[in-house]
Formats: sequence, C-alpha cells, structure tokens
Amino acid sequence: MVNSVFEPARLGPIELRNRTVKAATFEGRTPHGLVTDELIDYHLAPSRGGVGLTTVAYLAVAPEGRTQKEVIVVNAESAPGLARLTDAIHETGAKVAGQLGHAGPVANGRSNGVHALAASRMPSPLSMQMINSATAADIARITRDYVRTARTMVDAGFDVLEIHMAHGYLLSSFLAPGQNRRKDGWGGSLDQRAKFARDVARVVREEVGDAVAVTAKIGMTEGSPKGFSMPESLEFAQMLEADGHLDALELSAGSSLLNPMYLFRGDVPLKEFAANMPLPVRLGLRTPVGKAFFKAYPFEEAYLRDKALAFRAGLSMPLIMLGGINDKATMDRAMAEGFEFVAMGRALLREPDLVNRMQSGEATRGICIHCNQCMPTIYSGTRCTVREQERDPANL
Repeated sequence: MVNSVFEPARLGPIELRNRTVKAATFEGRTPHGLVTDELIDYHLAPSRGGVGLTTVAYLAVAPEGRTQKEVIVVNAESAPGLARLTDAIHETGAKVAGQLGHAGPVANGRSNGVHALAASRMPSPLSMQMINSATAADIARITRDYVRTARTMVDAGFDVLEIHMAHGYLLSSFLAPGQNRRKDGWGGSLDQRAKFARDVARVVREEVGDAVAVTAKIGMTEGSPKGFSMPESLEFAQMLEADGHLDALELSAGSSLLNPMYLFRGDVPLKEFAANMPLPVRLGLRTPVGKAFFKAYPFEEAYLRDKALAFRAGLSMPLIMLGGINDKATMDRAMAEGFEFVAMGRALLREPDLVNRMQSGEATRGICIHCNQCMPTIYSGTRCTVREQERDPANL
C-alpha cells in the first residue's frame, strides 16, 4: 500500500499531520545566540504553510561546537526562548524538530573564541588556525553534552531531535577515513570510526526514551575522495539501524569543508558568497583553488534519488528523502518507492505555503529557480532574494 504524502504519519512516538518536512537550513536570525521573534516567524511561515514538521538549525551542544558565535548553544540561557518557539509552532498544528550537533572542523574557532575540534589535527580555512584533534576527554565531555542538550530540548517542547552526523561536522569527521588519522579506538576500521556517532545516538535515546522521536542526518557521500562516501556510508546506516536507537534517517550529501555545492546543485553565487565571508576566506576564494572549491553541478529534480534508492534497498527503517524536491509528482514517486517522508529546503524558502497549495490542488510544483542566491544570506537572515525582489524591487 503506497502512502500519501499528505496523510498523517507517525515518526517514532510522534504523530505528524503529513509526511512533509521543512529541512534544517541556517536561519541567520540569532545575532546574540538566542531565539528572536525573527527566528520564530521564519519557522511559522512554513508551519502555517502546511508542513508536518519544521526543523530548527543549528543548535550546538557546546560553545566550541558552534559554526560561529551567533549560533545558539542549548543551555539554561537559551532554553526559555526555545520553549517560546516550540509553543508558537505547535499552535499551527505542525510539529518541531531541533537539529543538535557539534560543528567540529566546520566551526570558526576565531569567531567562537575557542579552537575547533576534529577527529584529527588539521588547518582551518575559516579561522586560519589549527583545528585540534579531539582527546578522549573531549569525546567523553561532548557525549555528555549531547545528553544534557537532548534533555533541555525535550523540556523546551521539541517533538523530534535530529542528530547531525553529516556535512563534515564533528561526528562525520570521525567517519571519514581521509580525515580520521587516529591510532586509538576511534580510528582505523569503520567500526571504530563509527563508535562516536553510535554512542551519541545511544546516549540520546537512553536520555529521552520515547518522549520524542530521535533521527539523524547522515551523508550518503561527501562528494570528495577525502570525505565519507558509499559503500561505507550505507554500512554505517545499517549499523545505526541494527543499534535501534533512531526512528528515521534523513539522507543528505556534500561537505561544508570539502564540497558544499554537491548538496545544493544549481548556480554558484561565488561573488556574493565571498562578500559575506571573513577577509582571509574572501581572498582565498579569489584564487584558482578557492574558485575550484565551489564546484558547479547542474540542478535536476530529486538529484539525490539514485543514491537514496540504494539506502532504501539496504535498510528497513524509515527514511527521509532530501535534495531538490519541488514537484508533487516527485513526492508521490518517493512514497511509491518506499520513503516515509520528504524534506524540502529552498522550495519552501521561495514559497512557504507550497505544501498547502499542493494539497489543495492549486499548485503541482514549486517555482524556485535554484539560483542559490539564498546561500550568501545565511549570515544576515536566510531568505529568498528573488521573492524579496518581487515584493519590493528597492531591496536589491
């Protein structure tokens, strides 16, 4: 029996009104690391627009785990604002997920005021500092940070906790054989490289039980020889399934440090992106090496589908399909192919009410043109600049 994307569905212990997910995307609306009215409004738009689940990104488990200093660290100071956010989303009938994680080597240590951590020591192109190799004590502390963060988020009213295990962040830096050069129990074989991520999933589930759903975002491939990729990523997903601590996996790709456009596809706004970066990075992006960093990939509908199908064939647990989903027909095909949920990012940034309009029959596909001009706005408030221009031509 094929599911309908607009029918109610269970994600672990949580009932969603439909099978659509607003994917986690940097919001750029927390200048002081705390929830703002602007952040709440950002998530109210797709929630009122019909999604079953909206995902708040990115919530750091520790100060050095922020991508930069403006990112929310989940703690006693940020918890009241997070509760205010979840209350507002629940009033719309949608549920709310929080993406918890540690940025690892993707963190800007200079912005955060503390050196970044990774599986192994490496230079940081963001801070022009060395990234330290996480010690055993660091790993134990950060594992406890996940537990504390999970409890705080449950108490703040989140329905789903999404553990970030992709995109070159800390947990995925341990997974990637080209980045993990450790000689201890967290390096070498995939079993050992996967230990940190699996332990985090276990302790989070042990802490929250069945009070909320627990999912993970994983990278099917980082699009680089130095990154984590298939078939090991599928084997890792099978480990997570066998462990039994997660209610679903969201299937992503690309790496913030190795190949960011592998996830996004479409136009590369290099000039605009560089203008929003720190001066050393901005200068670096002008070099041939810097320009090659933003590789161009043509956009096509559901561009991660073929890889996701390999995961669907190799797993029995619920999967969330991601990547270039703009068309109602794509959603229907995803349901027919056995995916339980579909996640959208740019399509909802362009049209926050797209799900309602599809469900009513008013629309069959989104109108996002994948110019990716939204990408450089993540530092000043993520938004669709095309939509902004249509509303007020004086804005651009």
